[in-house]
Amino acid sequence: MAYQSVNPFNEQILKTFPDLSDAALEAAIVRAEQTYHEWSTKSFAQKAAVVKKAASILRTKLHEFATLLTLDMGKLYAEAEGEVKLSADILDYYADNAERFLAPERLTVAEGEAMVESDPIGVIFGVEPWNFPYYQLARIAAPNLMAGNVVMVKHASNVPQCAAAFGQLFKDAGAPEGAYTNLFVTKEQITRIIADPRIKGVALTGSEAAGAIVAAAAGKSLKKTTMELGGADAFIVLEDADLDKAVKWAVWGRMNNAGQCCVAAKRFIVVEQVADKFLAGFKEALERLQPGDPMDVKTTLGPLCSEAALKGLLEQVETAIAKGAKVALGGKRLNRPGAFMAPSILTDIKPENPAYKQEFFGPVSLFFRVKNENEAIALANDSPYGLGGSVFTQDVERGKRIARRIETGMVFINQATWTAPELPFGGIKNSGYGHELSDMGIQEFVNKKLVRVSTALPA
Repeated sequence: MAYQSVNPFNEQILKTFPDLSDAALEAAIVRAEQTYHEWSTKSFAQKAAVVKKAASILRTKLHEFATLLTLDMGKLYAEAEGEVKLSADILDYYADNAERFLAPERLTVAEGEAMVESDPIGVIFGVEPWNFPYYQLARIAAPNLMAGNVVMVKHASNVPQCAAAFGQLFKDAGAPEGAYTNLFVTKEQITRIIADPRIKGVALTGSEAAGAIVAAAAGKSLKKTTMELGGADAFIVLEDADLDKAVKWAVWGRMNNAGQCCVAAKRFIVVEQVADKFLAGFKEALERLQPGDPMDVKTTLGPLCSEAALKGLLEQVETAIAKGAKVALGGKRLNRPGAFMAPSILTDIKPENPAYKQEFFGPVSLFFRVKNENEAIALANDSPYGLGGSVFTQDVERGKRIARRIETGMVFINQATWTAPELPFGGIKNSGYGHELSDMGIQEFVNKKLVRVSTALPA
């Protein structure tokens, strides 16, 4: 597997990293298991000191870490800074709250005592994607390290500089060797890692296809897994919505990270009374985006992560058009160097069109008109995905009622789907299972152990 950093803005090869040898991989697993037995005995205060130091380093070296994001996958520099800060916030959040989240829970029993304790389980293996190279790592590293587990990560092959930097971060923060390990491994080695009895859990963020493969491999070894997979979030705009606000959130929700986000707004479902006005405002706002160097603060439209990603997205658009979709905006790559896709809007997408059920990972919006809120809900739920979604209405109670009927793991009212350390993140259907972030995220890979004290005699 080629771990290579290629700047998608100018296609310059920046750095290449060799695959890990089988001997080096074995040594890393041995070291991680040994470190687990040491790390798991440390107090919450001792673990927090390391994790908080890592957060501090991220903030101190903000420019250095953010620049690697932009170079590796083309993220706008302002967004890259935001991701570094968010990653630091996640580290601090678990350092500050883990002891409370994992405190023993006393049970009410007829006699004696009973409690549930949360014990670490061992070495956790993460398989993580390229679109948020630090944030995705922070989501598994922070809760698991604070729970007393250790973490080994296979990161995406196109963001190796970010992967290496995050591994070095924990060394610089004082973590023992083996507490957090970055692995430049091959697909064959991944299969062996998952099957290895020293690995106790597997967390993946990625595509449906990758999730199915990894979950099946882990299932053969009876390993606990969490899966955060794709999404096709519905962005519902009702007739009483504040349209100016809805349009602003629509642009942000679709175009953040150049649309390469699992919880990006992807399907815009708008009630007929306001559909034309919303579409006109949305189109006008997208047309104002300025493509350019993602390191330039004036740039508001960056490239996709790679030429291959752009070609795949263009093929999806071309197929959608061939099957009857209309192009309201864009629909092609920009005529300039780099992996740039024009902000695009497709309309008239029928259920038989493959686009109707697909996730478009880039700046392509699918626009649907509906008669009323019931049709909006039905269309939102008519998807293989169930990650996030949004409802725009000035009647908040109405928004809450609609949210309860939408089949996803997350629903935001009057805001595009997004994330914060204290908010649980996870989906249903083909969007996966399990949660990251919040108190729920730290519970996934711990042993909920019952401890019972009894004075009773056998009958």
